[in-house]
Amino acid sequence: MDSAISEPPARTPLRRTAAHGLKIVVVGGFGVGKTTMVRSVSEIRPLSTEETMTQAGAGVDVNAGARFKTTTTVAFDFGRISLDEKLVLYLFGAPGQERFWFLWDRLFTGTLGAVVLVDTRRLADSWYAIDRLEHHRTPFIVARNNFGPPAHDLADVREALSLPDEVPLIDCDARQRSSSKRVLIALVDHLYALSAARESAR
Repeated sequence: MDSAISEPPARTPLRRTAAHGLKIVVVGGFGVGKTTMVRSVSEIRPLSTEETMTQAGAGVDVNAGARFKTTTTVAFDFGRISLDEKLVLYLFGAPGQERFWFLWDRLFTGTLGAVVLVDTRRLADSWYAIDRLEHHRTPFIVARNNFGPPAHDLADVREALSLPDEVPLIDCDARQRSSSKRVLIALVDHLYALSAARESAR
């Protein structure tokens, strides 16, 4: 999926007007496009901890459904995007392989919201991510990464994931900066809506 992504500039200074920084985590199963999303949308050259999958990982690393993928994130990806003059998002892409899931709880520390990236060919791979976010009471949205013509409509995906109506579910193409940016804006809008609802309930 990465072939369509153009490299961002090596150095993009943070705007002097930046006043608010939000930590966002992108989670999901192996090979759903988390690294691709961080790369496509980051305004700086992202930090990546992708390593080549070797024979030593056979039987441990699972690439079912993504058999042409030859690398895997072993720690996290990091990028940055300015949504407007004042709001900056710091993006962390979580590793997808099960043996690195112990890192997730640390990544969730200080996180205001998350994107759960899903591949409808392997929806079950998303359940752990949703479970951990609910456990941490971290607000999240779900984005279906389109690897081709959708085989199911979003209502079917919502039902399969048992998503409450209040959790936004949207489509995206993680290879495209504009599409990935729309996902992040949807998450920020969701966070603001939750904050407003809490304030009105006081």
